[in-house]
Amino acid sequence: MKLIMFGPPGAGKGTQAARLEERYGLKQLSTGDMLRAAVASGSDLGKEVKAVIDSGDLVSDDIMVRMIEARIAEADCAKGFILDGFPRTEAQAEALDQMLAKTGEQIDAVVVMEVDEDELFKRIENRAKEAGDSARADDNAETLRKRLGVYKNETAPVLPFYEARAPAER
Repeated sequence: MKLIMFGPPGAGKGTQAARLEERYGLKQLSTGDMLRAAVASGSDLGKEVKAVIDSGDLVSDDIMVRMIEARIAEADCAKGFILDGFPRTEAQAEALDQMLAKTGEQIDAVVVMEVDEDELFKRIENRAKEAGDSARADDNAETLRKRLGVYKNETAPVLPFYEARAPAER
């Protein structure tokens, strides 16, 4: 099974994906985790990614697509995977469809999470407090405001791409 978790930053996509991973043996693929690992590596790509993440912008489609394509080809994704944070643009969604079609596969379901914006700010604030000194650099109200704007303008419009492909309800 191949799933996409879809929703604004702080909605709990990662939390729910982890639960699905544990229950069904699917592999959770968090692009946020993948990007943070790239940053931690100190590589040139990691430095480039860090600057983008810290500013609240989206990493380029090209980088994201290459990372996802390489990751879903790994053995631990053979049973299925849950994408958390990808695709974030229609170009990424189209690239994902194309890469899956190469092996005769497709996305089985898109799980949409909707959360009130005030609650999102509370969640980010709580997450930063709980993490203390190890809080993520992007866990603050200013970055969340910017990420929500990017989500509304660039990511939320991807949902109709998948709605158009959903089987008609009976």
